[in-house]
Amino acid sequence: MAANEKPAGTLRYEEKPVYTTSNGCPVNDPESSQRVGQNGPLLLQDFHLIDLLAHFDRERIPERVVHAKGAGAYGEFEVTHDISDLTSLDMLNDVGKKTKCVARFSTVGGEKGSPDSARDPRGFSVKFYTEEGNWDWVFNNTPIFFLRDPSKFPIFIHTQKRNPQTNLKDATMFWDYLSTHQESAHQVMHLFSDRGTPYSYRHMNGYSGHTYKLTKPDGTFNYVQIHCKTDLGSKTFTNAEAGQMAAENPDSHTQDLFNTIEDGDYPSWTCYLQVLSPEQAESFRWNIFDLTKVWPQKEVPLRPFGKFILNRNPENYFAEIEQVAFSPSHMVPGVEPSADPVLQSRLFSYPDTHRHRLGVNYQQIPVNQPLRAFNPYQRDGIMAVNGNYGANPNYPSTYRNMTYKPVKPSQEHEKWAGAAVAQQLPVTEEDFVQPAMLWEVLGKQEGQQENFVGNVAGHLSAAKPAVRQRTYEMFTKINKDLGKRIEEATEPISPHPQSQAAGNAQARL
Repeated sequence: MAANEKPAGTLRYEEKPVYTTSNGCPVNDPESSQRVGQNGPLLLQDFHLIDLLAHFDRERIPERVVHAKGAGAYGEFEVTHDISDLTSLDMLNDVGKKTKCVARFSTVGGEKGSPDSARDPRGFSVKFYTEEGNWDWVFNNTPIFFLRDPSKFPIFIHTQKRNPQTNLKDATMFWDYLSTHQESAHQVMHLFSDRGTPYSYRHMNGYSGHTYKLTKPDGTFNYVQIHCKTDLGSKTFTNAEAGQMAAENPDSHTQDLFNTIEDGDYPSWTCYLQVLSPEQAESFRWNIFDLTKVWPQKEVPLRPFGKFILNRNPENYFAEIEQVAFSPSHMVPGVEPSADPVLQSRLFSYPDTHRHRLGVNYQQIPVNQPLRAFNPYQRDGIMAVNGNYGANPNYPSTYRNMTYKPVKPSQEHEKWAGAAVAQQLPVTEEDFVQPAMLWEVLGKQEGQQENFVGNVAGHLSAAKPAVRQRTYEMFTKINKDLGKRIEEATEPISPHPQSQAAGNAQARL
């Protein structure tokens, strides 16, 4: 649901809605089933019973492979410091500007029923509903991670889960991996200190871990990492305290977050940037794309830029927290990914897992919807619930004009890491040389040029006049005689009524 809206269908408790089937038919008694006589068998015609059971059988969706156990809330981000020298990002362009958001905090390795206080890294994700799209921060509560090559991620996670034979957590698996992949040492130090058992979600920090690029319209950029410092101060459990809390209340963090917000005691975090210019990054002691390394704050000081507060609980956990879908690839103009290989792999894997869990149209789920989106080339699929873009063409149609926001490539410095290029090759005279050669080949085969002209003319005649004219021009570039022959063969044929009607409908959009 949108960050500033109540869920559709939410009713006040004093209201008395009529109970109905899923298709809206009022039900006399939802707790009785139709039978043949008082003691007879059930009837297949009892749609309410069949629909209720069938839906119940399908209530559960796959839990997240990682970050399965979590809690979240809605809030608001406010810009506190000017960073216009670093980025043109709309959400950050004016001190005092506020943006609605939703956050979710989670453990990483445990299943959905695991204890909140377990020794584990914590997920720290925030979705900002900006004017130019949703910007997701998919962070952790540690500034580093266990690995720097994404191929190791699925393998590593397997060792932190359950033994495939015993279905038990396995210390040998756990340490066998870590001791043979010793780039994990930094994260292990965090995990097995008391930082590995936060006191609550409200008392922990969030870190991007990955390096990002903040960009400006002229193509200049800086490398950044983002830190979110809890305004309550960092607070942790000892191992004994965490174990005791797991036994007494395995949902302690979830309950704490909900209750404190419900009581009006809103948690907040102050947000900072670490900034390196491209030139500084090249000469920096640590590889800025290495997820196992931090940027020491003595060398790269924190620069404040904003603050976010969580001030509203969800109305329905499943709809708004279980279905919220974060991804590092959900970016907006003014921020770009760096060459960090683990980040690059997450750009794919996060949306891919959402398509699996929630369906290909997961961004139509209200909590995931951007403030505005228009991408009619994505059509159909399961749960296309937002009108499916109506009669808009599902291809780049000359009858449906759209505007595009140009992006200037980054500076020459990009040669250091390799620039990402997204440019269409221009159409040149070379593109018509080989078609012209094929036309000549057809001329050496009896009747083939005539057949070609007739085949094109018969099909092209159903298109609108402007489209036919552009097509004649294309064939003329291949061969002047070819273009002329196709035009002469096409124009006398009357357009097919249905095709013409479809063309007229598109023209009205």
